[in-house]
Formats: sequence, structure tokens, C-alpha cells
Amino acid sequence: MSAKPRGHRRILVTSALPYSNGPIHLGHLFENIQTDIWVRFQRLVGNHCTYVCAEDAHGTATMLKAEEEGMTPEEWGESMRASHAADFAGFHIAHDNFYSTHSDENRHYSELIFGRLQEKGHIFTEEVEQLYDPEQGLFLADRHVRGGCPRCGAADQPGDNCDACGATYDATELSEPRSVLSGTAPILKASLHYFVDLAKSEEYLKSWTRSGTVQPEVANKLAEWLDEGLKPWDVSRDAPYFGFEIPGAQGKYFYVWMDAPIGYMASFKDYCTRSGLEFDEFWRPDSDCEVHHFIGKDIINFHALFWPAVLAGADFRTPTRVHTHGFITVGGARMSKSRGTFINASTYLEHLDPEYLRYYFATKLSPNTDDIDINFDDFVQRVNSDLVGKIVNIASRCAGFLHRHFDSMLAPTLHDRRLWQEVSGARERLGGLYDAGDVSRAVREITSLADMANRYIDDHAPWRLIKEPDRASDVQDICSMGINLFRAMALYLKPILPGFAERTEAFLDVAPMTWEDAAQPLVDHRIGRFRPLIRRIDRKAVDRVVEASKEQEPAPKESKAEQALIGIDDFAKVDLRVARIVEALPVKGADRLLKLTLDVGDHRREVFSGIKEAYDPESLVGRHAIVVANLAPRRMRFGTSEGMVLAAGPGGSEIFLVTPDDGAIPGMEVR
Repeated sequence: MSAKPRGHRRILVTSALPYSNGPIHLGHLFENIQTDIWVRFQRLVGNHCTYVCAEDAHGTATMLKAEEEGMTPEEWGESMRASHAADFAGFHIAHDNFYSTHSDENRHYSELIFGRLQEKGHIFTEEVEQLYDPEQGLFLADRHVRGGCPRCGAADQPGDNCDACGATYDATELSEPRSVLSGTAPILKASLHYFVDLAKSEEYLKSWTRSGTVQPEVANKLAEWLDEGLKPWDVSRDAPYFGFEIPGAQGKYFYVWMDAPIGYMASFKDYCTRSGLEFDEFWRPDSDCEVHHFIGKDIINFHALFWPAVLAGADFRTPTRVHTHGFITVGGARMSKSRGTFINASTYLEHLDPEYLRYYFATKLSPNTDDIDINFDDFVQRVNSDLVGKIVNIASRCAGFLHRHFDSMLAPTLHDRRLWQEVSGARERLGGLYDAGDVSRAVREITSLADMANRYIDDHAPWRLIKEPDRASDVQDICSMGINLFRAMALYLKPILPGFAERTEAFLDVAPMTWEDAAQPLVDHRIGRFRPLIRRIDRKAVDRVVEASKEQEPAPKESKAEQALIGIDDFAKVDLRVARIVEALPVKGADRLLKLTLDVGDHRREVFSGIKEAYDPESLVGRHAIVVANLAPRRMRFGTSEGMVLAAGPGGSEIFLVTPDDGAIPGMEVR
């Protein structure tokens, strides 16, 4: 951490970029709220702190999702960016810029960094074999392949690690792999790829990871990879792909994990253009500014190995600190749609105040990577008992007396200077906890101060003294003291509860509070009339959030034997018709597909069929085939397939069309 005094640090802060594949949920919110609390504290003490993020817009998944929604990838990415930005704003997360990785700035820095790495010999090319979906006509990312685990044999496992035994592996090692995009068995296909030679950065990374840039437990985990020796990192993907094409390499694109972290730089560059900040002052190797990343521990390899290696290799500065947090569980288990614990930001906001969640997350924030569990009973208890019952209660206990009997004026002197010094003096210790990310401990200490304040009020019992005419001035002194104690605690909570702090400032009739305002009490000052600053949680509202988040789990998968059995009524639903092939064309970018135009009697339709290896397209024109006429249209990357022609055989060149006998005419029903 920087040794500069508070108020003199220039800091750039980022959270991990949310991907354009779905709405913001509790996991995203935890990280961004954690980051926002740290950022707000830095600003509160006078440091210049800029917080940027961006939509992670590139990749095959974005391309396929956009196609499914009938949009371009650019349109889909922008719609998700706007949705995510709105969700974050709903939780008072104060990004200075929420940009997109699909930007001119990101293209510029991606090409610049890649070019510098090439010039220094950090990039090489190599032919690799990857799983390829011939029906979809694209190479498959790990998440688009499932099959049997090569270690324990568990079925239906993803292409990178086994949910059953935890083993990691390459997708090519799966037994009986299948594409989740088409359901077909992928094939191995060779392609030229670009790699970053991470081995050249090992010595640098061994030093960097032990220099205080990551938590000790993270450094220990990184050391396991470093001691084994880092493998080359594949930073290219083949067309079709949504992203930036690699200069001089037609049909090759930067892998999403190459340009995603560069998106931090791109978002900041866009902000610099609009704000007047100097980009190079933060990113040159000798910069005295700070760069802080907040991430989950599932992506530490990208942020604490690949990213610093790429930055250093391209003559940019590396991060000052990578703050890593643990996984989020709910009730001790992974978030679940069927149980209603996979909660989206928008669903929560329909029922509950966002500051409840900000406060509850704050009670869980530590500087280590332990997993964080959300318990709904604990959530309600902490907000109602501690925040409302202890802290806000101080103001409500005192403000009424001041309003009714003293024209809302605070006393000209402090009633208990020793107690004030103890509460005011806590700002240095609390500031250190916030800066270190130990927010849960800070909240505990603030709650302890609230206990002291409530004991002070209980001991002096202003509700009894007000009944004694000669003790009226004591009541003003006691309640004024209580208001000052409350003000200090509201200030200490301001990074966590910005909305609550703003309402407190309005109630106290003061300017926006800064950290050092806790050094001076409010005396001889008129406050406003007290109104509830935050209300208790209604447990029924929490239950409504859970209920609204529930989704039906898919039915258990049938065995192959069960799948093979259908009733005669099911079979009778299949409408088989004779069709004449009017035109047959190869599909660009697909090894096995032909696009067939079929005459089905009263109309024509287009069908994609995986028979290219077995038939010359021209030889099919004029032939008859059997088509499933009532199969729902299927949207594919190449177009929409309006049915299926029947064929049999083991595959490849041994595929045979099912054809009717002579005399059949287009549109004839097959019985």
C-alpha cells in the first residue's frame, strides 16, 4: 500500500467486468458493493479516487445469445450494458464510468499491447487441435462442451473442471463429449493459434506476487502454479467470433480474456477524455499513482499472473494491489434458482431497500478470501437490531426532546468530553480498517460505539429529567451529546450507507460530511425535525424476494433406455412428407452442412442437413427425400432450418438419405 498521507493519493479502482450473458445478481453486487465502499472511503478522506468498470461484451457466448435474441452482438452488448449500469446505480454503486470492452479505446490498447509483446518475442504461434462443432460451424469454448470426467468418470461435466471430483482438464480429455449448442458429438480440428509465452515472465511474477500486491493466501496459491512452471497462454480464437480481429491474422480474434482486462484501461481512457485526467500518469511504469483491482478468487490466475505479465511485457505499470474475495453462498449452499436464492438485483429492488444489503454485506467484508455466506434470518436481525435498533435509535431518542423543548437547538458545549474524545478518536482506527478492507471489523467497532452511546442515554434518562423544571438544561446537554454521537456514527457508516448519510445530513442541516468532521462536534446549531432515516426490514418482504426468484428446476434426465421408448401416440404426431430437392448448396464456414431448398407440394422451405461429406450438392438436385414437416423451426448461425430430412448411417461419408420409391410426389404423406 502507498505510504502517502490521506488526501494525497491518486487511485484508479476497478471491479471485475460483468459478462453480457445475463442480469446482475447477488455475486456481482457483493463485489461491486465491496469496491464501492472502499472507493467512497478514499473519497471521504480526501484522496482522488476514480472508479471504472465495463461490460465484458466479447466472445462466442455473446454472439450466440445475440443471434438467439434476433439482435447483432453490438446491440445485445449495449442492451446488457445499459441494464447492468441501471442495476448497479440502484444499489448506489458510484462508477465514474461504466463502459464496454467493445470500444475503439479497447481495440487500440489491445493491438498496442499485443504488438509490443510480439516485438519482444513474447508471442508465438502453434497449431492446436480443438473440439469443433461441425453443425454450428465453430470451435467450442469449454463451457459449450460437456462429457464424462476423465478422472472420476462422472457424466455430464463441463469442459474445464469436474463438479463431482474437482479435477481440472482440457475439454479434449472428456469421454463422449457433446456440444451443448447442437447436441452433436464434436470433432477434433487443427487450427493455428497465438500464444503468450508466460514462462518468460516467471521470475518477474515470483517477485511481484510476493511484494504485497496480493493477499498471502493468494500468493501461496499462485506459487503452486509458478513452481510447476507456467504454460503458454492461448490468446486467439477462430472466426466466427465476436471481438477484435488480430492485426495481420485474418480470421483470428483476440480471446475475450485478452481484451477484457485491457477494458479497465479502455474505460479509464474514455473517462480521461471527458474529465481531463492524464491516462499516462496512471499507466506508465514509473507512475506514483495507484491501481487497485477487486475480484473473486475464481479469476486470480487471470489478474495476478496473466495480466501483470502482459502489462510488464508491454511496458505498462502493473497493479498496486489485487483485492480478492471468496465465493458467495446462501444458507451454506450455492445460489439456487429452484430455492429462490439466485437473486437478481432487479428482483431485490422491487421489494427491499438497497442499503439493507449494503449494510449486511459490510458486516461480512474481510481482507481475506474466505467464502461469504448469506443467511436471511441473520440479514433481518443485523439490520433491525444493530443498524435501526442501536444506531438510528440514538437520534430518535434525542431529537424529539430537542424539537419539543429547545426549538431543535443543540447545546453550546459538550456534556461529556471524555466520551466524545473516545468516539471522535475512533476515526483513525476505523479509517485504517476501511483502507485495509476489514469493513466487518469496522462495523463491529461502530456498533460498539453505538452501545456506549445508548448506555450514556440510559444512564442519564432525559425522559425523567424533563419532568424536573430545574433540570431542563441538562436534558438539552444530554440530547445534544446524543445527537453528536449519532452524527459521528452516521459519518463512519457513510461509505457503506450513502443514502442514509445524505438523509442524516439533511436532518442535521449540515454540508456533506467528510471524514475529519468527526474531529469537531456540532454545538449551538439548529437541526431539522427527525423523521425515520431507515426503517426496519419486514421479514415478509424478504420472503417475497425469495419467492419471486424461484424457477422450476429442469426435470431429471432420462436414461438412454428411457429416451428410446415412445408411445404410438407420440409417433403419430410426426408428420413425414415427401420432398423434392430443388437446390443444394454448401454452407460457408460449416464442414458438414448443406443448405437444401425443398419442394413440399404446396410450398418450399429451407433445411440444413449434415450430409455434405456424403453427397455432391449438384447430385442431389431433383432427388426426393423424406422430411419431418412439423418439426419446429430451428434458428442456427447460418439461418433458420425449417424441418429435417431423414438420413441414416454412422456419419461422415457413410450417410444415406431416406428416399421414397418411384412414383412419390412432393407433399405426399408418408405412412
